[in-house]
This record gives sequence, structure tokens and C-alpha cells, in this order.
Amino acid sequence: MRKWVYLFTEGNADMRELLGGKGANLAEMTNLGLPVPQGFTITTEACTQYYEDGREINDEIFGQIMEYIDKLQEITGKKFGDRENPLLVSVRSGARASMPGMMDTILNLGLNETVVHTLAEKSNNPRWAWDCYRRFIQMYSDVVMEVGKKYFEQLIDKMKSKKGVTQDVDLDAEDLKELANQFKEEYKSKIGEEFPTDPKDQLMGAIKAVFRSWDNPRANVYRRDNDIPYSWGTAVNVQSMAFGNMGDDCGTGVAFTRNPATGEKGLFGEFLTNAQGEDVVAGVRTPMKISEMEEKFPEAFSQFSDVCRTLEEHYRDMQDMEFTVEHGKLYMLQTR
Repeated sequence: MRKWVYLFTEGNADMRELLGGKGANLAEMTNLGLPVPQGFTITTEACTQYYEDGREINDEIFGQIMEYIDKLQEITGKKFGDRENPLLVSVRSGARASMPGMMDTILNLGLNETVVHTLAEKSNNPRWAWDCYRRFIQMYSDVVMEVGKKYFEQLIDKMKSKKGVTQDVDLDAEDLKELANQFKEEYKSKIGEEFPTDPKDQLMGAIKAVFRSWDNPRANVYRRDNDIPYSWGTAVNVQSMAFGNMGDDCGTGVAFTRNPATGEKGLFGEFLTNAQGEDVVAGVRTPMKISEMEEKFPEAFSQFSDVCRTLEEHYRDMQDMEFTVEHGKLYMLQTR
């Protein structure tokens, strides 16, 4: 039987063709002993097979994905849909070469009404739980079901003006709970069915969306212009979540180990407190320079500096990284 899925502990940097750039680097960082939230990669071959099978995930691949969910649950001590310690994951695409037009990230997958209440209670932080849920509904609707972002952004703007605030972070738990429900209504009116509640259904929907994005018009034009073969396929990375949006001792950032313009050594990048990944890129709020992170998160910053040194010495090249700080602890999400 062919191996279609690899834990991060089973891969390395030389497996780009099979695991894609992102998956190979996550495996390599794991091998280096860096703080990487654990997960697994579904191979580029599984993507090719999906197309050969008429855009279906066959039973063998499905079976291996389910097996690896079990393995991830063992590693993390968390379970999908659990009332005690629920597992939440991110789903990202990762081809061999970085490509525009590929599927955007989905964060906080595994959330439903039961899990959101568990998280609110366990963390003593209902605002965070509902913020994760409304983000997930928004991303899943947009990325998997192709309900346009704008519908959700209009609902957020409406809520902000109703509350007389300008920033998303100024909305409280009740506002976000109401938004989550409005988002689900929006989903139902556009799709004609309820928003999926079973984490495994959510995951399979997201995986298929990554595979589908390999064949979308933008990706096809880019490949044609850059001589990237259609047969390469894309991998899918499923990674346990680290949360940058749990409060002011959390955050998320992107950084280079050198100045990308001059090659001068030193950390260059941006960091946002109490935020999730897409906030930095989307320009929802103005981020701080990476140097300011040192004052706010001295421990995570010194750990981050060590990680940067390790990565640059290991790859012998400038690195472009994404990371999250959860309650002062650093997690590496990507390097390239």
C-alpha cells in the first residue's frame, strides 16, 4: 500500500516533491527540535490521484487521513469535537514551488457549537472562543464553499458601527457570538444547507478545497507562464493550532533573518499582539516592528532569535518565517 500521509516527524527538507515546500520545511524544523505545532502532510501524489479518480478522495487515502488524525490526537492529547480537550487544526496548501492563486489558509478547524462553549469555559476567555469560531466560519465559507468574503466583512462593519467602535478587537464576546450566528445564517442562505458541525467533515471539505485550488484559473495561468507541470500537484498541511488571539500576551508575526532589500543581517518583520495570522497580512491593524516585540515578549523574542540563527545556519540562506506567540511561548509555523 502506498503511503499518502506523513507526520512532520517522518519527513525532511529533501522531500519537497512529495511533501511540498511548506510540508518539507515543517518536517525539517521538527527534526531540528524547533517548537513546531505538530501535524501531518497529505502528499502531492494524493492530489494527483484525486484528479485521476475524477476529483474524489479514494477510500485508501481517506483511510490514511483518518488514521493520521488518530495519531495527531495521540500526540497532542486532544480530540476532534471533544468536550474536555478539543483538537483544532489549521489547513494550508503547499506546492513544491510557492504559487499565487492557491488556497488560502483555514484556521480553527474543528469548531462547532459544543466545542466553542468548551473552549470559552476552559480558557475562561469567551471572547477568544467566539473570535476563533466566527473566523473559522468566515474562512471556511470563503475558501471551501466560495461564498465571497465581502458578505461577512459587511456584517462585521455593521456590527462595529452598531457598537460605535472602529477595530475588530473592540468587539466583545457577545458581539462575536452574534456575528458567528449571522455568519451561519449567511452560509445557509448562500449554500442552502447548514454549516458543517462534524470536525471530520469540515477537514475533508478543506482538504478537497486545497486539491481543487491546484486547478483554479489563477493557478493554471501562473503555471503556464512559469513552466510548472500540472502533474506536480499540491500537498496539504494539517497542523494543530497555536493561538495568537488569546489576549495581550499572545500575537503573530512574519519576519526575515536579513533585510530583504540589502541582505544586511538582523531581524526584519512585523508583529501584531492578540491576532491571528491573516490579520498581519490583511492589514486589519497596524503591526509593530519586530524590534518592539523584544520589549513586549522578551522570552519569546530571545527564543525566536535563537531559532532564526539555527535556521539560517542550517539552510545557509536568508529565511522568511511565520510564527505565533501563545501566552508568551513561541511556535514556528513556517520557514522558506
